[in-house]
Amino acid sequence: MLNKTINIAIIVFLFISCSTTKKIDYQKSTEKFASSISESSLKTNLTIIASDEMEGRETGSEGQKKAGRYIIEQYQKAGISYPKGATSYYQTVPAAFLNAKRNENLPDSENIWAYIEGTDKKDEIVVVSAHYDHVGIKNGQVYNGADDDGSGTVALIEIAKAFQKAKNEGNGPRRSILILHVTGEEHGLHGSRYYSENPLFPLKNTVADVNIDMIGRRDELHKDSNNYVYVIGSDYLSSELYTICEEVNQKYIGLNLDYKYNDKKDKNRFYYRSDHYNFAKNGIPSVFFFNGVHADYHKASDEVDKIEFDALTKRTKYAFAVAWEIATRDKKLVVDKNDGM
Repeated sequence: MLNKTINIAIIVFLFISCSTTKKIDYQKSTEKFASSISESSLKTNLTIIASDEMEGRETGSEGQKKAGRYIIEQYQKAGISYPKGATSYYQTVPAAFLNAKRNENLPDSENIWAYIEGTDKKDEIVVVSAHYDHVGIKNGQVYNGADDDGSGTVALIEIAKAFQKAKNEGNGPRRSILILHVTGEEHGLHGSRYYSENPLFPLKNTVADVNIDMIGRRDELHKDSNNYVYVIGSDYLSSELYTICEEVNQKYIGLNLDYKYNDKKDKNRFYYRSDHYNFAKNGIPSVFFFNGVHADYHKASDEVDKIEFDALTKRTKYAFAVAWEIATRDKKLVVDKNDGM
């Protein structure tokens, strides 16, 4: 009887020991799950999102709503739900809010969100954002916005799928991931502003925002190579976010990181012109990935056939790897600067 009791005690001890000492090597998983991001899937989704059928995705238009339904279908197919605490994939942004600063007579629109719950730090939130609106139809021409910001829109879908794959394999992120497709960017960053003023999760629990706006092309300053991305804002609020962006790229991706537009004196003021800013102004470390302005910016010629899908894929993997590192590290990012608020 005594031997049996001892044996049971040993089994229980070993079980508890194995359960508590098992540790996932998240760094070794970075390349594995980044590699699940598919160029062919990016192309398939962008060909639909930036098609004439979506009528240029003007804020609140039926074309934008159709694009939104397609985005949601991709999450449903991948088994990715809307966030806990929400009743659907939509956060309604009322017309009154959209028109409060500019009297543009915009109808109600929607932010779209998806969610991958974290493990031991699930109450801490990493936001990955991109706007899915564009400028609609002008003078009978559809402005499809393949790069602006169809590229960021489809990147978010692939990033969400990579996180969900990790979760399905028992290697999910420690912090929760909020995938946020925002509306109204073209009219003044309205969708991200609405979320920041009406957050589903407390802003004090939001660790970072990784924002993607135009990552499918190259600009004139990089006409000889598309192996680059502009990095904006990574060092404005958190020295650790800057370090992560640098180290992740060196270890796994190999892009040329261009900080030209990170200069606060730059006349383009890109830091203030995309959706990360509505997080940064609330003290949340934020980084904006961008390929720069090209000849088709805000023109009807911003079409899918001009997208460089090798660059889009590599930059999407980079954004995933940065978000993955933020979501899996032991400690949340320090906020040790206030330059970007």
